[in-house]
Amino acid sequence: MPAAPIVIRHLLIGIAAVGLAAGYPDEADAAEIDDQRELFVRVYPDVELGDWSRVDDLPSKERGLLADYVLWPDLRAAFFRATLRKADPSEVETFLEDHGLLRPARDLRYHYALQLARTGNLEGYFGIYQQFFQGAEIAALDCLALRAEIAAGREKRIVNRAMNLWMVGHSQANECDPVFAYLRDRGLIGRNEYIRRFELAVEAREFSRARWLAKSIDESHVDIANRWIQARSSPESFVLLHADGTSDDITRQQIVYAVERLTFSDPVVAQTLWEELQPSHDFSTEQVVSTARHIALWTARDRLPGARALLVALPEAAQNDEVMRWRARTSLRESSWNDLLADIASMSEAERTAEEWRYWRGIALQHEGASAEAMKLLASLAGERSYYGFLAADELGQDYALGDQPVDADETVMNKLANQPDMIRARELFLVGLDSRGRSEWNAIMASLSPEQKIQAARLASRWGWHSRAIAAVASAGAYDDLSLRYPLPYRQNFTQSAKSASILPTWAYSIARSESLFMRDVRSSAGAVGLMQLMPATGRQVARQLGLPYSGLDTLTNPQDNIRLGTSYLGQMAERYGGNRVLATAAYNAGPHRVDSWLPASGNLDARIWIETIPFNETRKYVRRVMAAETIFHWRITGETRRLSEALARVQATPKPQRLARN
Repeated sequence: MPAAPIVIRHLLIGIAAVGLAAGYPDEADAAEIDDQRELFVRVYPDVELGDWSRVDDLPSKERGLLADYVLWPDLRAAFFRATLRKADPSEVETFLEDHGLLRPARDLRYHYALQLARTGNLEGYFGIYQQFFQGAEIAALDCLALRAEIAAGREKRIVNRAMNLWMVGHSQANECDPVFAYLRDRGLIGRNEYIRRFELAVEAREFSRARWLAKSIDESHVDIANRWIQARSSPESFVLLHADGTSDDITRQQIVYAVERLTFSDPVVAQTLWEELQPSHDFSTEQVVSTARHIALWTARDRLPGARALLVALPEAAQNDEVMRWRARTSLRESSWNDLLADIASMSEAERTAEEWRYWRGIALQHEGASAEAMKLLASLAGERSYYGFLAADELGQDYALGDQPVDADETVMNKLANQPDMIRARELFLVGLDSRGRSEWNAIMASLSPEQKIQAARLASRWGWHSRAIAAVASAGAYDDLSLRYPLPYRQNFTQSAKSASILPTWAYSIARSESLFMRDVRSSAGAVGLMQLMPATGRQVARQLGLPYSGLDTLTNPQDNIRLGTSYLGQMAERYGGNRVLATAAYNAGPHRVDSWLPASGNLDARIWIETIPFNETRKYVRRVMAAETIFHWRITGETRRLSEALARVQATPKPQRLARN
């Protein structure tokens, strides 16, 4: 018998203790569902691969127990998904009829419909499509439905819908190809339709798609597409090639695009070329304004001297909140406190009253000698449990406003929620390791609950160890003051031991894990990072090799214990790289050490607060602030003592590097 994957197998440890705390009616029911859960975990990996014999081979009593389990439909659906090509259609349809409202059946229905279409049963597919998928705007399904209409001779009903699917700038689903061929054969897609779609592809910056479309138009459009591709791949060469002043509207668009691309790598060169180009090309006002703003913003983000002058010189039409933010950040980096006050005063009210600028206005007022006004402003912030609230309290020497207020438990409401069939399903999906499916069902439940019910649901989730749902539920209910729910301490022994081995603080590791995943063991980012501490597979493999640990890809990264060990070790490496500076190491964990190296000052050193404020990436800037504030809270949760946030903000030391100068 093959062993269950690590992601499921580790869940069996300690899982039986969940029963009575979860709101089961009595001890007998708790014991039964524990047995059902164990059986499910035992057979699911093989069933998911299409082997139902693992269920058939169970003793009759165990098989009956499993068949009564709330996740029995999930087991059957997994088997049918794995065996759709050879499954008896009547069995699948009976299952869908019996369990059609459950998510596993809905997912199976989708795959079953596609299987019908693949095997040529378009009419059968169309029946399911009309009842369940019409209006969902899934291109592949819509095109299969159109093919069914064509096959049934209902051509008059397809033209408008088919043309809407054609008119997109991106590559359309493969299932649409026969539909488009049908339109071409009847003369409904011709040169004009190709030109319109070509224009949409250019607008979407899908230049390879535009070139493919251009081949059905003419050579001039192929040339236009090739020039767009050159502007993207070699922007500086493209601009220099078109510096002679002879340009049409399309070429001017391409020049602007190339200058914008060049700005990302070298705003100084982009600025120089843009100034040289403007007198000889008839750029529109919008092109001039947007390009000047783009160059000025990236000059500021790259911390180049002269950036503020560029931002200030922008015409009024180019001024917006982002420009004002970077004007203020540039003044802050230069310690130009009077300029900073002017920049903040020029912001919109919504921006000016944000915590970030209230704090820095208070600091600037201190430097300008307006101590009374500064103290009043900082005192209003010091009552907040936040990054800026903690910094303001540090300035004033005040205690932190942690404001921990545990929510009251309502056992009646919790028991009622815990015994709802949909809540039982969500809980069991989590406890057997099908976390993402459990989250989907949990989120559907939350949509119908009142704020008071969400708070009690959060307490339930916390009891089950489902901390991501507890954190999300109290936040959606607007209950931010129960710190045990919002800043839980799962896997405490693992975090403590692994952090000690990595020579870092466990509170820091907790803060990273919470910020990265809300303690979800299976979550994957769009970039491919996996698990509690969101490790990229290549990083996980490298660190595992350094530690001499076995590495099994996703099985390792989705195992909380392994992920914590690898994540804390990598975090320790970042700390060592930056001389123990947790601010820099935190930024490197999020954005990568090579980016952080490029953000270090060219000479001297810099106040860490200012360095954080001028991180070019919005995501990384917010991430560092969130982690540093969370570490303060986790330290208080673990020790009951306050550790000043300012103590973690070591000054940022310079790294020698060539300096580029902005022209102004």
